[in-house]
Amino acid sequence: MNRFVSGLIVFVCIAALMGCSQSATIDDKKQDDAATALLKRIVKDKAGSFLIEYIPQDNGKDVYELESNGDRIVLRGNNAVAVASALNHYLKHFCHQHYAWDKLDVTLPDVLPVVSAKVRRVSPYKYRYYLNYCTFNYTMAWWDWERWQREIDWMALHGINMPLALTGEEAIWNDVYHTMGFTDKELETFFTGPSYFSWFWMGNIDAWGGPLPQNWMDTHKDLQKKILAQERALGMTPVLPAFTGHVPPAFKDKFPNAKLKKTNWEAGFNDVYILDAEDSLFEKVGALFLEAQTREYGTDHFYSADTFNENVPPTNDTTFLKQISNKVYKSMANTDPQAVWLMQGWMFHYNDEYWKPAQIKAILSGVPEDRMIVLDLYSESHPVWQQTDAYYGKTPWIWNMLQNFGGNVAMFGRMRNVAADPSAALHDAKSGKLTGIGLTPEGIEQNPALFELMLENVWQSEAINLDNWLRDYATARYGSENASINEAWTILKNTVYSGGLGEGGSESIIVARPTFSIQGHRVLTKLDYDPVELAKAWKIFVDNADAFKDNTGYRYDLVDITRQVLANYASPLQQSIATAYSKKDIASFKKYSTEFIQLIDDMDTLLSTHPDFLLGKWIDDARSWGVTPEEKNLYEFNARDLVTLWGDKNSELHEYSNRQWAGLLKDFYKPRWQQFFTYIEQSMVQRKTPDLATFETKLKDWEWQWVNSTKEKYSPTAQGNSIDIAKAIYGKYHSRITAMP
Repeated sequence: MNRFVSGLIVFVCIAALMGCSQSATIDDKKQDDAATALLKRIVKDKAGSFLIEYIPQDNGKDVYELESNGDRIVLRGNNAVAVASALNHYLKHFCHQHYAWDKLDVTLPDVLPVVSAKVRRVSPYKYRYYLNYCTFNYTMAWWDWERWQREIDWMALHGINMPLALTGEEAIWNDVYHTMGFTDKELETFFTGPSYFSWFWMGNIDAWGGPLPQNWMDTHKDLQKKILAQERALGMTPVLPAFTGHVPPAFKDKFPNAKLKKTNWEAGFNDVYILDAEDSLFEKVGALFLEAQTREYGTDHFYSADTFNENVPPTNDTTFLKQISNKVYKSMANTDPQAVWLMQGWMFHYNDEYWKPAQIKAILSGVPEDRMIVLDLYSESHPVWQQTDAYYGKTPWIWNMLQNFGGNVAMFGRMRNVAADPSAALHDAKSGKLTGIGLTPEGIEQNPALFELMLENVWQSEAINLDNWLRDYATARYGSENASINEAWTILKNTVYSGGLGEGGSESIIVARPTFSIQGHRVLTKLDYDPVELAKAWKIFVDNADAFKDNTGYRYDLVDITRQVLANYASPLQQSIATAYSKKDIASFKKYSTEFIQLIDDMDTLLSTHPDFLLGKWIDDARSWGVTPEEKNLYEFNARDLVTLWGDKNSELHEYSNRQWAGLLKDFYKPRWQQFFTYIEQSMVQRKTPDLATFETKLKDWEWQWVNSTKEKYSPTAQGNSIDIAKAIYGKYHSRITAMP
């Protein structure tokens, strides 16, 4: 027997005897302390005006109540998440206060509004899931504990009780593979840099953006312990990962008889090695990982695993698929008999040509019916449950809103679907074992209204009256009701929030690699609405800006709407440039290309005024994790690369995670277009056909230099007045935009 395998069996047995798979439990006092601390963070000196009480579940379902008792507001719930949800209900519906990513300031009146009749809400969903693997990098890559604590508060206020928890997993794998005899040098070809962990965890890529410093692993192991302690104290059940077969490249040398297969996720990245689930080592490595993870982080018995994420299985044989899923499940259950496998249903949509009914049934049938939950990842646009008879009526599943791809900032969503479809599924006799609702975005910190709307479903079973909800939302967000603002939100509902079935909203041709085509590579420019209609909402927001200038939510929305209007306007302007070129009209080419560059500058100036649209903050947060100049520079490379090239200079994923951010617009997108315009103009003057292939090769070299640079410094704090600059931009562009054909 292989020496490692023999030692591994002994290790697992000893670990089990030591109680390594012990459940994570939180006593009532810790939960009450956590709820009280959350209350103080949100309402600060008004915390004494609230009273927290606990009540039992309602027929096994979470419940909260809200009522007045003398001059105090009573918040009741069966756990701290329910109590926090009661607080959020009070803030929104009685105090006109909205707690969101972009609006953390809660201001309460000296005398709190009375709750004249007791409010009672029961959630129809056992599980309220949150996060996507990708969110941990497209948005959360550089978060510290302070930022995580705010997010956990936000989760609790919105009723989330099942968050995905992936921070610090690289530290566990580092310990596991050292136990197996791998050296630091061998693992340098395995661990990615911090921007790319999501795809490392999902078994897509190795090493890119590394090598990963030990300090990162140590600090993020500690951070994960804080995250989990807080989530559990509030009554949440975090979902931790399990082994899916992804192993280091050196595995083939250390275990030459292991059944390994090479897969390639995207061109430009090296192959990764996947250990076949039928190999006896699979369950042993899985057990070693689960035991090590449980020793450090505890367990709530929910595990995320996606063996075939964006990779096609080697065969469509149903017997093979059933055996594989059974092996993956056993790798969890043999160590934790209470294990429940959460599987993302993304692959059933992404690779729908492969995943036919027979294949889906096979992979589901390899796991006991009560030991798997499928995340219907994209329910608001592509509900797989409707195509699979609700996963054939046997497997529990969760309805999710995906909404965002790549962390892009486009205003986008399908509000009508989000308001009506969860309730429709809940009441559909064919929805099988629908057991939860959730959010699975690739990126957050954008489109706050859409996320707020989606989470309104958590505590009700009936469809949301969207018009009434939007009126109440605007009142809570801005602090008072305004008829013209309500009109603007109706326009937003019918434009940016009536999105189509594409992967996200319209971004901007500005962020595309320069082209005459109306559609850039991986950049969405097609609109599902009339841009002139959106400009009407823009006018209303500008006209009311002075009245709401001190409201942080209003300032964000004004900047965001202005940004989107300008981003849309870039397309007809770019097409005017293309037309001028085709007609060899040098004067018009100069005119429109100059206006295009000015548009980028104006957008950059606008976005510089708001902290949520700054490249400088993204880079500053990344560098803050480094303890040496080399580490800081490595993290800055990761930060720059993810939002631009997403790989090397020939990466096919470039622009996938594009952002319209101050600094990035002026220092990356603008110079690219300037180089393009200069080259094309020279070609026109010389009456030569431009060699666009050669130009693109040179541009790629420039992009790669920018990604590797650390010389340019970008402000991590906002500069200028959002209201004044938005007004000035409106005066400059509104007539041009509304005159568009």
